[in-house]
Amino acid sequence: MKNTKVLYISQEITPYLPESEISKIGRYLPQGIQDKGKEIRTFMPRFGCVNERRNQLHEVIRLSGMNLVIDDTDHPLIIKVASIQSARMQVYFIDNEDYFQRKFVLTDEKGDYFADNDERAIFFSKGVLETVKKLRWSPDIIHCHGWLTAFAPIMIKKAYADDPLFAKSKVVYSVYDDEFGTPLDANVRKKILMDGIAKKDVEVLKDSTFSNISKLAIAYSDGVIVGSPKINNEVMEHINSLKKPVLNYHDEDKYIDAFNEFYDMVLNNAGETKRKN
Repeated sequence: MKNTKVLYISQEITPYLPESEISKIGRYLPQGIQDKGKEIRTFMPRFGCVNERRNQLHEVIRLSGMNLVIDDTDHPLIIKVASIQSARMQVYFIDNEDYFQRKFVLTDEKGDYFADNDERAIFFSKGVLETVKKLRWSPDIIHCHGWLTAFAPIMIKKAYADDPLFAKSKVVYSVYDDEFGTPLDANVRKKILMDGIAKKDVEVLKDSTFSNISKLAIAYSDGVIVGSPKINNEVMEHINSLKKPVLNYHDEDKYIDAFNEFYDMVLNNAGETKRKN
């Protein structure tokens, strides 16, 4: 029997970014799942504050060179990679001069969210999926962490639905306490449109708040994980109404085992509603 393949699309991973709830899970969850016999691939953005020399990032020429169109503009996709030797784990980085060269993550030096975070999120998710295609690696589970990954589920289920690499992939989306106050750009509904994604599919983004972006990600996921002890109330109420697998919050001592079991449940789920504590 072949090993289950798990693709991690992570907003943050330590040690490349400072420790946070998401970055610690982005670092230790893939290692734990790999130790349980599953095969993994891990991606994050190459934010400008990631120290390339200290972390020994290098460009993967055979994977770079593609242009991704966002809002009718071509943006070159650059792929870099680094290794966490102690975990026997590679991390792939999605890079682009327009979106990821600034020395901050999601906000500027004043704490204001970047006006193009919507385009950065679209570019990141699309860049991951195009790179996985080049790797010719077909994931069984795709686990998205952080709201910057929220456009990946709809891309997988609509834009890449006919691609044999993703046709059978199950999507899991983790919701965290990483809420942003200012809605994304009002034109994000138009920018996310691509072959397979129609206006009606993204109607919820007419108001591009954290809650609605989370709901979009959840709608196109096969399973949902509550990633923080407390999350946005509106999103939590929405999760409580779902008729799909949901995993409640687990602390650091238990989440790897719980997530591993949840992946297996999502893969074997025949459509029934399940909730795990």
